[in-house]
Amino acid sequence: MPTPRETILTALYARLSPVPATTLRREVLPERVPAAGLLILRDGEPGEPEVTLSPLRYHYQHRAEIEAVLQGATRDAAFDTLCASIGAALAADRTLGGLCDWVEAEAPRPVDLPVEGAASLKAAVIPVILHYSTADPLA
Repeated sequence: MPTPRETILTALYARLSPVPATTLRREVLPERVPAAGLLILRDGEPGEPEVTLSPLRYHYQHRAEIEAVLQGATRDAAFDTLCASIGAALAADRTLGGLCDWVEAEAPRPVDLPVEGAASLKAAVIPVILHYSTADPLA
């Protein structure tokens, strides 16, 4: 049986599936970036939880990351559209079907990466904060 953390990350991955880019989870950057762009969901860090004692609950602000990568002449406009699509996908269900208390993205940190003999890449890390509680930090 998957842990609440894995269930939430799986739900986040599913929530990103309708975004018009190839979406992967915990994969290395492939040699070729698809024309519509590429998203790689990284599990990130759950961080140090706040603890309540009655009943015992661990309250996390888990920081997952989405790596967004685009290539081509229109990468700036495509990046803007892709970020808006991610925002809309997250806003459509801020609780991931009731699994989280709240899901929120932070502003991306874009960077242009030169590629020898090809159009440069536009890449960014988009932090996604997952607010949830569990009865056991290992379960």
